Amino acid sequence: MQAHELAQYAQQIKLFDIGISGQNKLKNSKVLCVGAGGLASSCLLYLSAAGVGTLGVMDDDCVELSNLPRQILYDQSHVGKPKVTVAAEKIKNANEMVTYQEKLTTNNAETIFQNYDIVVDCTDNFTARYLINDMCVKTNKPFVFASINEYKGQAGVVNGSIGPCYRCLFPSAPTAGVINTCESGGVLGPLPGILGLIQATEVVKHILKLGEGLVSKLLLIDIFTMQFEKFHFSRDPNCQYCRLA
Repeated sequence: MQAHELAQYAQQIKLFDIGISGQNKLKNSKVLCVGAGGLASSCLLYLSAAGVGTLGVMDDDCVELSNLPRQILYDQSHVGKPKVTVAAEKIKNANEMVTYQEKLTTNNAETIFQNYDIVVDCTDNFTARYLINDMCVKTNKPFVFASINEYKGQAGVVNGSIGPCYRCLFPSAPTAGVINTCESGGVLGPLPGILGLIQATEVVKHILKLGEGLVSKLLLIDIFTMQFEKFHFSRDPNCQYCRLA
């Protein structure tokens, strides 16, 4: 580790459970963030600042004016530009940034996921979330998920094919229209930032094997009442995805 890195990451290195060896683990790690919106904005910034060596970011969207209150990576000068391009330009501390200006599909997911140690689900739809789950189970990659709605959010970690997986918790997506999206129901700007920070924390903890993580747990957050709750969930013996992994 070079002298400037020792100075830059000094406060983390001082932590007994991290040290230089832990910082090197972060430097050698590869993390893929699917989605480059509100969750990803804070998550990517803190993963970069923590010293994660390679950050991949995948999103096919461009910045819109309505994104700005919650997607803090962007400002008015970025409207109309690809999110992944701006994200790569704004994040300076990462040793390497890899961008995918494309939508996650069954055709590209497995090939891309194989290149990373852990996947972060920062998407805003169930189709992508279930695809991430299924592909992470298949490729035995852990992934950290989070979602937001108005004043509430949730987060958890799926540990690859070990289970339980996201489908053990939520076997199928809710019927269209039952749950509001950000577009239909709105969201308080800081909420995705909070959940994105939790995701970044869980990624770092997983890489360093620190503390008690959110594997097989669901963290529920209500910032309207400022209440936090945590639940354990188990592997569903009838889940085809876990059983076939």
